[in-house]
Amino acid sequence: MSYLILPLIAAIIAQTAKFFIKSNQEKLSFKIITSYSGMPSGHAALVTALVTIIGLKQGIFSPLFAVSLVFAIIVIRDAVGIRRYLGEHGRMLNELVSDLKEEPDMPLDKNYPKVLEKIGHTPAQVAVGALIGLAVSLIGFWIL
Repeated sequence: MSYLILPLIAAIIAQTAKFFIKSNQEKLSFKIITSYSGMPSGHAALVTALVTIIGLKQGIFSPLFAVSLVFAIIVIRDAVGIRRYLGEHGRMLNELVSDLKEEPDMPLDKNYPKVLEKIGHTPAQVAVGALIGLAVSLIGFWIL
């Protein structure tokens, strides 16, 4: 059961921390809890907690540990690389649309809705998320 519970606890802690961190910078909204970016990375917390608890319980030479490690690498690589890259594309697209002239019979926001710009993580956000995941699994392993 700890294989499921501890990663979920790590993700919840990371997303809740994101809510309090972002609430100081932005208008308070519960939408922040489900956001794809920001400090810390819930993705990294979840997969790091999973890899850690599997490594502690099954051993680092088990097939399950290998599969979870490959899964974690893919998820973290996606969070830092691809989704961050897509966010940069979103920012550029929004700038291009804002440069267009809006005509009365053709509103821009109807034809070109605003694209998400913040959907990836920085390496620091991933590192903090990974530390949360590691800590939750280590504490959970010692307690359970």
